[in-house]
Amino acid sequence: MRRYTSFMIWNFPNILTVMRLVAAPGIVVMFLYFSRPMADWLALALFLIAAISDWFDGYLARLWKQESKFGQMLDPIADKAMVIIALLVITGFSGMNPWILLPSTIILFREVFVSGLREFLGDSASLLQVTKLAKWKTAVQMIAIATLFTQGIFQHYLELELWGMNKNALTLAISNASVETGGSTWIYWEAYALWILGVLFLWLASLLTLVSGIDYFRKSIPYLKDNNL
Repeated sequence: MRRYTSFMIWNFPNILTVMRLVAAPGIVVMFLYFSRPMADWLALALFLIAAISDWFDGYLARLWKQESKFGQMLDPIADKAMVIIALLVITGFSGMNPWILLPSTIILFREVFVSGLREFLGDSASLLQVTKLAKWKTAVQMIAIATLFTQGIFQHYLELELWGMNKNALTLAISNASVETGGSTWIYWEAYALWILGVLFLWLASLLTLVSGIDYFRKSIPYLKDNNL
């Protein structure tokens, strides 16, 4: 029985989940030990692999009938760790840009709030099962973060292309595609488009995150009354 339990804990889907959890702080490590833009590329690759494995571990667990309490416990933790750490990195490198900071704050607040609810409810926390809305918000969060990591890569290449340009030359290079700028015009518009797209996805993710958090709170209200403690 003990051997069977150990196998259920360390089956392949759970190993993927553990690897995703370990990969979360790895995003920060990329920026500590590698210079940009290599750090950006490695962080993006690590995040994409983790995001893809998030779908595969659940799918394989159901397909192979290897679902376990260990996996159910660890999977949302790995997701939250990956999203929170990635958002901290992106917020930092954005220079605390309010268009990034505000939706990131909403996402972080919701994750902490729901985690606190689950801890307080204890055995009754099973009522806070992951909903389809919560799955959608996680997917949109992943897309937003991947897009913003990619934007950071283009932004860094743009800075390298335009290094040393004065303000007038920079404005001319960006506004006039006929000027020979070594591809800086194209890089600028790619970075700008990715920025807009990433911010839009991030705000959509924050909206879905807020709505799902309110839904969880509404479901938990009956269990927060004193006569149910």
